[in-house]
Amino acid sequence: MTVFRLTPAVTEAFPDTLIALVTATGLRGHESWPDTAAAMDDLEQQLAEGTWQPADETDPRIEAWHAAYRSFGTNPRRIRPSVDALGRRFAKKGTLPRINPAVDSYNSVSVRHGLPAGAFDLDHVTGDVDIRYADGSEEFTPLGEPDAIENPKPGEIIYTDASVVLTRHWNHRDAHQTCVTEDSTRVAFVLETLHATRDGHLLKTAATELQNLLAPHTEQTTIHYLSPGQPEATA
Repeated sequence: MTVFRLTPAVTEAFPDTLIALVTATGLRGHESWPDTAAAMDDLEQQLAEGTWQPADETDPRIEAWHAAYRSFGTNPRRIRPSVDALGRRFAKKGTLPRINPAVDSYNSVSVRHGLPAGAFDLDHVTGDVDIRYADGSEEFTPLGEPDAIENPKPGEIIYTDASVVLTRHWNHRDAHQTCVTEDSTRVAFVLETLHATRDGHLLKTAATELQNLLAPHTEQTTIHYLSPGQPEATA
């Protein structure tokens, strides 16, 4: 079991934070996921027809993450929140990347609802996961760069387990060690908002949508929520 924990310093700085933790066990990533494929095709069709656009940095959901990034010293126009980067790429290319069914599922939910999302292969996580400010001594290996090692800047918000950083800049980029592949069978997915008062219902709708995409291809899925009032959940 892996405990995910929002640390007091983060909840004090961002008191309206709400994070959905969607866990899946017995994940079957090698089979066909028609509902996920249909969800991606639907978004691409809406974009092509001009009936829908991904949220951009003028949207309050994205604007809030830009402000958060600036608060811990990250330039959000150079190092963008994941949902912002994904939406910009989608608007430019007209298609969403196809990675693998589990990743495609959270990407489609993320861009549809304008909420950052990520995932961790729990079989490669060491100990518990803290969402905290970095002290600068931690090590991070970026996704797709297995030989690279970075040190987060002191004060940057990170997800970290007992040995390595799992995401930098809160939700900009995931680590190589815990990336989700077709072979991953035990995964924790996260969806995030900094404004639960305004967007909590949206987050819960998105979490349920993600769970529904995962459920036909898992043995079990659960949803937990992290907030200042409930800062821990077990995956």
